[in-house]
Amino acid sequence: MSAAHPHSILFVCGMNSIRSPMAEAIARSMLPSSVYVASAGVKDGERDPFVDVILAEEGLSLGDRKPQKYDDLADGFFDLIVTLSPEAHHAAMSATEADATAVEFWPMPDPSAVNGSRGQILDAYRISTAASARSWKTCAAADRYPWRAIAGTKRLAISMSAAKASRSRACASGSGRRRM
Repeated sequence: MSAAHPHSILFVCGMNSIRSPMAEAIARSMLPSSVYVASAGVKDGERDPFVDVILAEEGLSLGDRKPQKYDDLADGFFDLIVTLSPEAHHAAMSATEADATAVEFWPMPDPSAVNGSRGQILDAYRISTAASARSWKTCAAADRYPWRAIAGTKRLAISMSAAKASRSRACASGSGRRRM
């Protein structure tokens, strides 16, 4: 990994339907186009239409991207893997045992677990999106990443009022972090 920024980042969650594709879209908006950003899931998943609604609110899009499994990636080498669920973290740690890959655990709430009206469900997705963006900003501010200056040059305009739980503890404590 270069001192300026990683050349490739992979976000991994359960099914590559909600958390990891949103994190991928946010990272693409914050990092230079020279950084390869991808996402995958531990299990097969289907595209979630609520993700498209929330990303569109922020001026982001996944295009015609379809969910993919971690095991099915054509190129499995990444400078950094960011896991967004315990299941994804376990899979990434097992898969990178012999690699010099940095693995970060950024626990994100699973908005699909929320029931209620369409508005309540969309609010849960907004919280997850805001938590992902806040993780980038918090870690950058705490100098947890050598490429913090790059992430700090662009700001993703997300309403933080929807976010109720702080996700900065993962960055502050360094839990789940592994460097070889």
